[in-house]
Amino acid sequence: MENYKAYISAETMMGPNSARILEELFDKYPLRLAADDVILDLGCGTGLTSLIIARETGAKVFANDLWVSAEENGKRFEEWGVGAQITPVCEDANNLHFEKRQFRVLFSIDSYHYFAGNKGFFQEKILPFMKDGGEVLIGIPGLKDAYTDRAEELLSDWLGDDAYMFKSPKRWKEIIGGDDRILLVKTWEMDCFNDAWNDWLATDNEYAIGDRKYFEKLIKPYTCFVGIYVKIKDVQ
Repeated sequence: MENYKAYISAETMMGPNSARILEELFDKYPLRLAADDVILDLGCGTGLTSLIIARETGAKVFANDLWVSAEENGKRFEEWGVGAQITPVCEDANNLHFEKRQFRVLFSIDSYHYFAGNKGFFQEKILPFMKDGGEVLIGIPGLKDAYTDRAEELLSDWLGDDAYMFKSPKRWKEIIGGDDRILLVKTWEMDCFNDAWNDWLATDNEYAIGDRKYFEKLIKPYTCFVGIYVKIKDVQ
C-alpha cells in the first residue's frame, strides 16, 4: 500500500479500496512468477489493480474491463510507466477472446460478483484460459456466512435489485464448484474490510457519499469481503 498511495484517489477507486483487497490476497497467497508469465486482471476498473499486479510480479498483464475503455486505461498505463507491460482490453467476461490455457494467474477484484454468480460459470468461462498449475485469486463484496441467502432481505434498501449479487463465502465455494482440473477451492471473510471501506468513504466520490448513510446500519453489520482462491491441478 505504501508504494501506491499516489495512485489511489476518488478518480481511480470505483468502490472500497481495491488495493487493500489485493494486498491481502498477495499476503495470503504469495506468488512466484517469471517475466514471461501472463496474468489476467478481470474487471480491472481504472487499472489500479493492474498497475500493482504488474509492478509486484514483473509478469505481463492483460487488464480487462467492460465499463472502462481500453483506450482510457491504455493512456493511464502509459502515464504510469507500465504501458509496455500491461495490455488493456475491453470485453464482456462472458465472451472473452484470449488463447486457451494462456494465464498463469487470474485476479478479479471487486468485480467477479457482477458476472459470475451462477454455477458453471467458472468451468465454462474461466477455466479454459487457465494454465495447468495456475492460480485464481478473487476479492469481492459479499454477505457474512451468518446471513447466507438473506442478501435481498437485508440489503435491498442499499442495493435495490442488485442485492442478490452479494453471497457468502460458503455460497461462493458452492458456486465455484469442482472440476477434474481443479485441485482446491478456498473461501473466507477477508480482514481488510474496515480499511478498504474507510479509504472509500473518505473520498468525495458521489457513490461513496451515497454509501455513507448505509454503512453503520447495513454494510458493516451484514457484509464482508469474500476472498476466493482456486488452485488448478498441475498435470505432469
